[in-house]
Amino acid sequence: MSVANCIFCEIISGKSPANFYHKNEKFVVFENNLHWYKLQLLLVPVRHMTQNEMWSSDDLIKDLCLFANEVGQRECPEGYRIFSNFGDHGMQSQPHGHLQILGGTHLGLYVNGRPPSSPYKDIQR
Repeated sequence: MSVANCIFCEIISGKSPANFYHKNEKFVVFENNLHWYKLQLLLVPVRHMTQNEMWSSDDLIKDLCLFANEVGQRECPEGYRIFSNFGDHGMQSQPHGHLQILGGTHLGLYVNGRPPSSPYKDIQR
């Protein structure tokens, strides 16, 4: 199922370009076009669904997480991060459910620095 004005649905259908890393019948993996890190991939279900629907789909989320972990171990043996953003406060930018994997450099405690009033403010790296 494809949804109008969903960039991920457009990428999956071939209407918008992407550099694919992997494709199968359940999900696709492609490079995030932001290119902030050496490894920055999006793992996206082929069927349009929300983050909550994706995370509630036992078989799908298991397959996504296992694949993301395999990629992380292979591509970034020094460390990587697998995550999803939920809602406005979580900085979710796309309505189509997806996982992200980042790596290839030291990521710090958070992707974009420490949050205000962090309980980790005294931790030094």
